[in-house]
Amino acid sequence: PRSASQSPAFLWGPLCSVRREKRCSKGKISDIEKTVGIRLENEGRRGHQLEPDLSEEVSAWLRLGSGSNGLLRRKMSILETKEKNCSGRDRDKRTDDLLELTEDMEKEISNALGHGPQDEILSSAFKLRITRGDIQTLKNYHWLNDEVINFYMNLLVERNKKQGYPALHAFSTFFYPKLKSGGYQAVKRWTKGVNLFEQELILVPIHRKVHWSLVVIDLRKKCLKYLDSMGQKGHRICEILLQYLQEESKTKRNIDPNLLEWTHYSMKPHEIPQQVNGSDCGMFTCKYADYISRDKPITFTQHQMPLFRKKMVWEILHQQLL
Repeated sequence: PRSASQSPAFLWGPLCSVRREKRCSKGKISDIEKTVGIRLENEGRRGHQLEPDLSEEVSAWLRLGSGSNGLLRRKMSILETKEKNCSGRDRDKRTDDLLELTEDMEKEISNALGHGPQDEILSSAFKLRITRGDIQTLKNYHWLNDEVINFYMNLLVERNKKQGYPALHAFSTFFYPKLKSGGYQAVKRWTKGVNLFEQELILVPIHRKVHWSLVVIDLRKKCLKYLDSMGQKGHRICEILLQYLQEESKTKRNIDPNLLEWTHYSMKPHEIPQQVNGSDCGMFTCKYADYISRDKPITFTQHQMPLFRKKMVWEILHQQLL
């Protein structure tokens, strides 16, 4: 359950719902990782059904903290070795990801991440308002909240309206929990004015208790892919979304698609970049979406996350992708 409590003694509130719209919005991992593990463990004892493959793995990762744990250091060392050994051609493929920020950009980003009223609105578009508090979830080792992820997904959709990019639709982070709890009728109006079946790609950000992941629906290939930076599987999530597509097709265009023509697949850890800390799942979700929405191989690494966080601050402030 998502409590509205903001009491400092009740850390689950800042973790998953400072406001209902601000899941996973505040606090460094090092401040709350123990509470997360205890909470998940207690929910399991009380018989609450956790998402499959979730609690043990996520709790283990969260206990890695933000840099002091020996296991985390070993993982970072392995990652650094792979980076050094990668071929020049592989490095060249990533040059667009290594865009350097100008001095003015750095100053603007620093100001947005600095002190000021938390409710000050710094960017407004797509019927969304991004406050300084929202932007500050993009600080290193912080968890991204719904507002930041939803704003970024809208930036991807706007980018893809340009010639040469796949036709793209992105659902809100609140779509899947609404679908899961209320069925098709609960989200029937979410596509008012949008024909999903004229799109090529559909992005569905997923929030699993304390973890962000992504489903990509490719209507060209009739497949759903689940991408998770902790290597979890999302078969049930894909099945629910596939059932939604069937209902949407029957309702909106009077066509009952043959689900046997569709496939779904959970990407394996060796197939996509994986996080090596307990804080970057939201960033990985956003960058998976960025690369896939351009039909581009996913070549980024954990090392680039601090730069990606800064870039995302600038992109949200300017409502424009770099």
